[in-house]
Amino acid sequence: MRRIIAALTFFTRIPLWRLVNVTKQDYEHVVPLWPLMGWLTGGVMALVFWLSQMVFPVTVSLILALSARVLFTGALHEDGFADFWDGFGGGTDRARTLSIMKDSHIGTYGVLSLLVYYIILWSTLTALMPKIGTPFLFVAVDSLCKYMSSTIIYFLPYARTEASAKNQLVYARVSIWEKVYSLVFAIIPLAILPFTPIVYTPTALLIYMGYACIAAIIVAAGLFVLMHKRIQGYTGDCCGATFIILEAVFYLVLLAVN
Repeated sequence: MRRIIAALTFFTRIPLWRLVNVTKQDYEHVVPLWPLMGWLTGGVMALVFWLSQMVFPVTVSLILALSARVLFTGALHEDGFADFWDGFGGGTDRARTLSIMKDSHIGTYGVLSLLVYYIILWSTLTALMPKIGTPFLFVAVDSLCKYMSSTIIYFLPYARTEASAKNQLVYARVSIWEKVYSLVFAIIPLAILPFTPIVYTPTALLIYMGYACIAAIIVAAGLFVLMHKRIQGYTGDCCGATFIILEAVFYLVLLAVN
C-alpha cells in the first residue's frame, strides 16, 4: 500500500506524503506501478473531456483535457521530454548530454519539442476522437504507453550514480511479480475499452490498437538503442520522454489506420 502511495506522490500532485510516511525504498519501486497511475492520469483526461463536450466543441474540450493532465501531474513527463531533447539535441557525447539534461533551464530543443508534441497530439485527437467515440481511450492509451515506457528499466542500466541523480533516487531492480502486475495494470483498460460506447466494433478497435501497439514497441526499441549508444543507460528524463513520444505515435497510428 505504501508503494501505491509513493507512486501517487511521485507521479501526481496528490500530497499523500503529508498523511503517510513514505520511505526512499518505496519510491525506488514506483516504476512498475506507473501503468496503474495511467488509470488516474488518463481518467482525468477522459472525465474533463467528457464533461467539457457538454458545453464546448471537441477542439476546446481536448485543450482542457490535456491541460488538466498537466496540472494533475505537475508537467512531470513534459519536463522530462523537454530535458531529453535539450540533452540529445545539444549534447555531442555522454558527459555533455547528461549535463544538459540535468540543467533545469529549458533550451531551444526542449521548447520546440513541446510545441511539436502538442500540435501533433491536439490535431490528431481532434480528428480521431469523433471516430472512436469514447473518452475511455485516454485511459487505455495512457496506461499502455506508461507500461511500455516503464520497461526501459528492464533493458538499460541507470546512466547516473545515485548521488548525481536529479532526485537522488535510483529505481530498484524489478522482480518477476512486479513485471506481472505492471503488465496486468496496462492490459485491464484495454480489455474494458470494447465495452465502452465506441463507434467501431470491438474486434475492429482491438485490431487498430494492435497496429498502434506494434508501432509503439518498434519506436520504444529504437529509443532504447539510441539511449544506450549516447548515454549508456537511461535517466528519469528518458522515462518521461519515452512516454510522451510513444503516446504521440500511438494516436498517430490509430488515426492513420482509421
